Amino acid sequence: MTEIEQALAAFADFMWGPQLVVLLVGGGLFFTFHSRLAHFKYLKHSFDLLRGKYSAGAEVAGDISHFRALATALAGTIGVGNITGVAVAITVGGPGAVFWMWVTAVVGISTKFYTASLAIMYRGYDDAGKLQGGPMYVIREGLGKRWMPLAYLFAVAGMFGTLPVFQVNQLVQITRDAVAIPAGIVSAESHFTFDLIMGIVLSISLFAVAVGKVKRVSAVAGSMVPAMVLFYFLITGYLLLSHITELPAMLALIVTDAFSGEAVSGGVLGAVILIGVQRGVFSNEAGLGTESLAHGAAKTNEPAREGLVAMVGPIIDTLLVCTCTALAILVTGVWEGDAIGVTLTSQAYDQVFPGLGSYLMLIMVFVLSTTTVLTYSYYGGKCVAFIFGTRAERYYLGIYMALITVGAVASLDAVISLFDGAYATMAIPTMLSTFVLAPKVREVAKDYFRRLDAGEFKHELQASDSTSETRAES
Repeated sequence: MTEIEQALAAFADFMWGPQLVVLLVGGGLFFTFHSRLAHFKYLKHSFDLLRGKYSAGAEVAGDISHFRALATALAGTIGVGNITGVAVAITVGGPGAVFWMWVTAVVGISTKFYTASLAIMYRGYDDAGKLQGGPMYVIREGLGKRWMPLAYLFAVAGMFGTLPVFQVNQLVQITRDAVAIPAGIVSAESHFTFDLIMGIVLSISLFAVAVGKVKRVSAVAGSMVPAMVLFYFLITGYLLLSHITELPAMLALIVTDAFSGEAVSGGVLGAVILIGVQRGVFSNEAGLGTESLAHGAAKTNEPAREGLVAMVGPIIDTLLVCTCTALAILVTGVWEGDAIGVTLTSQAYDQVFPGLGSYLMLIMVFVLSTTTVLTYSYYGGKCVAFIFGTRAERYYLGIYMALITVGAVASLDAVISLFDGAYATMAIPTMLSTFVLAPKVREVAKDYFRRLDAGEFKHELQASDSTSETRAES
């Protein structure tokens, strides 16, 4: 068993190694220059689409709105990684690692524009006759039979990589450490019953949402994720304002340490870059393919529109949320102590909110973790349906929910390594297919931007405005 655990750990470490950095960051740079930065000019239009200004009155395919597609994608990316992942990056790689997280996010904007555009451009029907999106359908519909092994590789990796053991394990641990142990409900040595009860409750409650598939999952994500992000910005904004004099120095430290690595990593610049990029990829998931599974369900017949909506994701989850977490850790000085992970982040908030910091952290982690688990159940179900048919989804969902309970009571190092390795494997078919089909994306985007600049969508804008007025009157 020890040898198996070591082998799986080596597999996970290899998959998250420098080659993944080259594939994702190099790919993002390629897409950035391949697009000639065209999509960056239409960032305002992205927010207009999220507000529903161009969607009224159109007979289009898909299940959910642009806003809910982005909320679902963000529910999968904004989670424990944005709180504990940033702390780990700073602990291991120093403040400079944050800079390389920014780099990953900037190039990830272009990656998400391309992958989400393809998710709409090459949607396909499942065995139940329902239109679906995602890298496996992009490969099947856009590249043909010769490339089908890549489609199955993604589906198999996605089926395992999105299982909930790690997220639930961390959520239960945080709840136990922040509430149960201080309240005397359990002890640090004896907590199996508490963990089991939490796992069962989570399994039942999340099953009630997940069984409704993308429409119900997106509805929950569409309400909970924006509210929690707003809550996060309010308390973090207060923290940063209370340390506003330290902000310039910490921002300068991030930049200088990014090219020296002296703060923590002993001057090993390569280690700082690798850690920052790894944490950045884990944060925004650009290029892994999960974003395509969510955005492929959007109600639109214009691929470039969903690409523009998707590129907002890295801006929110990495450039904003992760940056705020990093600055909170740095300006309070807790990063120079011995704590790691979520404990480090909790200490930062405890300085400004004495006695409340850990509870505020628990609220955020609880909501963001559960929405991540819900989104992953949808992702995994789509992968299972692609391989075994839609009837197999119900069995997968039952196994998925059972694993929530398993994850709550056990720290399965070997299984977590398997999941981590499988998750990274998803990037291979996603990026390769996007490289091959990149000219198609540029062609479609160029045509859409030309029509947008020519005012061809003004009738949709007017229809949207009149619909809003009608709803207001009702």
